[in-house]
Amino acid sequence: MVVTAQVPLPEAYEGQFGTFVITPEDRREVVIYRSGLGIAALSFALGVTLLGVFGPTPAILWTISGLYGLLWAGLGISLWYIHIYLRPLHLALQVFWAIGGLASLGLAVALPGPLALTIYQYPLSILGIGFTFAALTGIFFKEAFCFNRLETKFLTFLVPAFLLTHMVGALPIGLGRQLLGVWAILFGVFALRKVIQPIPPDIGDKSVFDYLKQQRADV
Repeated sequence: MVVTAQVPLPEAYEGQFGTFVITPEDRREVVIYRSGLGIAALSFALGVTLLGVFGPTPAILWTISGLYGLLWAGLGISLWYIHIYLRPLHLALQVFWAIGGLASLGLAVALPGPLALTIYQYPLSILGIGFTFAALTGIFFKEAFCFNRLETKFLTFLVPAFLLTHMVGALPIGLGRQLLGVWAILFGVFALRKVIQPIPPDIGDKSVFDYLKQQRADV
């Protein structure tokens, strides 16, 4: 007797503009989106921890600079697979991410040394590298708006406030380190909660995506 494996049928849901199905591919995209967030959160938390434990030694600053690269890569993965109804907003976040990466590369080439030290010594570098964190803040805002998450509400204001006060030279070192710690903890809580969150809400109402796609095609 031949036994054949049964492939799970796609799940059907009733959306705002009709019925839609959630496929294994949809679920895979959500897993990748959350994995990117996990990479970014872990990289950030590790960098903040190393700074707090060992201080700003050259080796630690180089390590933190490398961890920033991992954060940027993880963020890029998430922005590729994130489900956002408004396509212009999705594209804007991806553009911000790209600008932040190019600015980071430019700073690394123009000012040799650990990127983390460059950002500290030249606060106006935030005008370039800050685009990376603007894209990250966009994810926090999206999650706060869609899922009413307390930690992302705080992060939506904490991240830009931290960067702007550093850029204008109004952020004391001690307070800055404390805020980095709060940022790392909240980011970690957010990433961990995404792991246990059911997958369908992150996919969203696919009938809305189909409707908006059709609207663009009709223009």
